[in-house]
Amino acid sequence: MFDFIVRVMEQSGYVGVFLLMAAENLFPPIPSELIMPLAGFIAAQGKLNAVAVVLVGTAGSVLGALPWYYAGRRLGRDRIKRLAAKRGRWMTVSPDDVDKAMQTFNRHGRSAIFFGRLVPAIRTLISVPAGIERMPLLPFLLFSSAGSLLWTGALTAAGFLLKAQYGRVADYVDPVSKGVLILIVAVYLYRVVTHPSQKQG
Repeated sequence: MFDFIVRVMEQSGYVGVFLLMAAENLFPPIPSELIMPLAGFIAAQGKLNAVAVVLVGTAGSVLGALPWYYAGRRLGRDRIKRLAAKRGRWMTVSPDDVDKAMQTFNRHGRSAIFFGRLVPAIRTLISVPAGIERMPLLPFLLFSSAGSLLWTGALTAAGFLLKAQYGRVADYVDPVSKGVLILIVAVYLYRVVTHPSQKQG
């Protein structure tokens, strides 16, 4: 995975960073915790500009959040809850999860968008209640961009500052990233098996 991401970034440059971050928000097969530090490493080698890496990474992250925002806006709370009740076992989302997300968003308002973009896994899901509550697009983009900018900036800086260890990164990143993916799959399967619809069946 390490070699794949580095190869994409070296061959596609800023476009590769942008597309990887957009894809990570739509469906997170590769976490941003892996993408942006590696982009920082490449920037430290002089192959990319660190500031530009942060900006395109942020843009990709925000773009990837928009489909979830519009899904919430178009479907609305009731239809999403019905979808969760019908397909929730495979989505690992229940109607109660939707209610909890809505309560969190309603309690914290716009700050939930900003801080939600800083939390792994929550970064994508926080866009749904924003759409359901029809949060105006401009504030949504502003708060999403601010949170994403802080997140991608911190990850890129971490990778840039560790440039001296670049040659040893693969030895650590590959096992860790594979472990993360295995954990994600395990948690998903657990939630599928223990979903309320399974008990009712």
